[in-house]
Amino acid sequence: MCANKKIIVYQVFTRLFGNTKTLNKPWGTIAENGVGKFADFTNKALSSIKELGVTHIWYTGVLHHALVGEYAHQGISYDHPEIVKGRAGSPYAIKDYYNVNPDLAVDVKHRLEEFEELITRSHQHGLKVVIDIVPNHVARKYQSISKPKGVKDFGEDDDVSKQYEVNNNFYYNPAEFFSTPRWEEGYQPLGGEPYPYQVGDYIENPARWTGNGSRNSQPGYYDWYETAKLNFGVAPDGNKDFDELPDDYQFKNHQTHVEFWQNRNIPDTWLKFRDIVYYWLDKGVDGFRYDMAELVPVEFWSFLNSAIKVKKPTSFLLAEVYEPNLYRPYLGLGKMDYLYDKVSLYDNLKDLIKGQGCADYLIGIQDYKSDIEHQMLHFLENHDEHRVASADFAANAQKAFPAMVVSAMVSTSPIMLYFGQEVGEPALERAGFGSPGRTSIFDYIGVPHHQRWMNHGKFDGGQSTVTEKNTRDFYQRLLKFTANSSAVMGNYQEIHNHNKAHCPNYNDRLFSFVRWCEDEKLIVIVNFQATDAYDLELKLPSDLLCEWGLEDQVYKIEDQLYKQKYHLTVKQGIGCVSIKIAALESLILRVFI
Repeated sequence: MCANKKIIVYQVFTRLFGNTKTLNKPWGTIAENGVGKFADFTNKALSSIKELGVTHIWYTGVLHHALVGEYAHQGISYDHPEIVKGRAGSPYAIKDYYNVNPDLAVDVKHRLEEFEELITRSHQHGLKVVIDIVPNHVARKYQSISKPKGVKDFGEDDDVSKQYEVNNNFYYNPAEFFSTPRWEEGYQPLGGEPYPYQVGDYIENPARWTGNGSRNSQPGYYDWYETAKLNFGVAPDGNKDFDELPDDYQFKNHQTHVEFWQNRNIPDTWLKFRDIVYYWLDKGVDGFRYDMAELVPVEFWSFLNSAIKVKKPTSFLLAEVYEPNLYRPYLGLGKMDYLYDKVSLYDNLKDLIKGQGCADYLIGIQDYKSDIEHQMLHFLENHDEHRVASADFAANAQKAFPAMVVSAMVSTSPIMLYFGQEVGEPALERAGFGSPGRTSIFDYIGVPHHQRWMNHGKFDGGQSTVTEKNTRDFYQRLLKFTANSSAVMGNYQEIHNHNKAHCPNYNDRLFSFVRWCEDEKLIVIVNFQATDAYDLELKLPSDLLCEWGLEDQVYKIEDQLYKQKYHLTVKQGIGCVSIKIAALESLILRVFI
């Protein structure tokens, strides 16, 4: 038997999931376009997610972030529309780390209790709960009204006369006022509609640096102008005002990292984030997804993640890191559990889905990460990327099926699914800030394909098209098999090169590999070609036959997705499977020994 089971993460944009309104007016208000609530994650909803084989649910956009809404009667200050992207606001411009988005509550006064109830419901369905932590920046108007006694806001004790001081939470341009960007031609906040409340000019004095690192007191339109960058003890010249870890600490355990940081000078921002994550762990949250983790020094992650792991060893820690040269430092020294596998695997699979690229490259990608393959989370969609079915990507959800099989099965790493992906959501709507192709994270909007599956809370696909139902059926078959397969968590060997050399008709639009452990042997082949089918005599190399203990005879084989029957013939040390693989088809062939 092979140890462990596949981790399958379902990312859901929380305010969009349960929304049933279909007007989808550009820049529409919450009354016009609607918003989902925590309460919309009913037992039926969570069961439908669990049916996909999901183990972890990442509730995106839960924390209270800046938005254009009127909650003054709840003691929540207004956010100026000129420092909010869209009308509903960016989930990565956190306004209060100690409470949740008031839009998501039925009763705003009890919004935190409603989220705690959702955590409990999720756990009852066997789902671990993950939320975002955004360490690099906060909303320009950060103001916690919910912080525990003794906790101070970011910037509350800062010396604003200095550009930098190690225990300041922000970087400043002393004696300069902040100015909002010069808007791109044709752009106006809220699409030019009147502001819903009187705010006057936004005043920030002195100006703080912007989240993406811009030091200008007037950032550009394409900067993260709605956020202020946090200071982790790195001076403007790059010098670090904290101790650095010895290189061999990449091999040390969490307790050793905790002990390293004891009795050392720790920047104030580090301590504030430790308090924040402890707060949410105590609420029952099981893990965190860290936004733009590579913009924050790796030593901070050692401090934070080791503290989390000592407090809750089973916690799930996922980071957004895009630089391949940082993968190993952020895993080893930074004590991350998992990183996005975007720059290598996702980008190459995207090319293959679009009819470009070459499957040969997948071999080198896996070889390069062989020592960390388990820690590289795979995905084809998330809130930052174009929907597969969008015109900017493939315009057809089924073109992603082969890539999804590779993503789910080529390594032991977690796999992530973005809500709506399983029904082929194309994100056609013009929501307001941004453009179609990505489901908006900035505005109130409905998600039509998902809404048809949701079917007014029945979550039975009662309004879905045949194509949408077939798409979900594929994802459910694949992910449920992956979640329960022992071989997927076992050994891996590519057989792609062997078949390019020995199998007529085999080409670089196909990709094949095997996975196995003691009680399960799998042969996987996918066809990225959208138009051509292939008749193949797929070959298994002799060293693999020896490893599997296969003798000269005929073995039964069954596809694990749709249960077609095949045979593996072993003769004189040569293994051969006769198959016909259709365009965009994937076969997961189990060998019965």
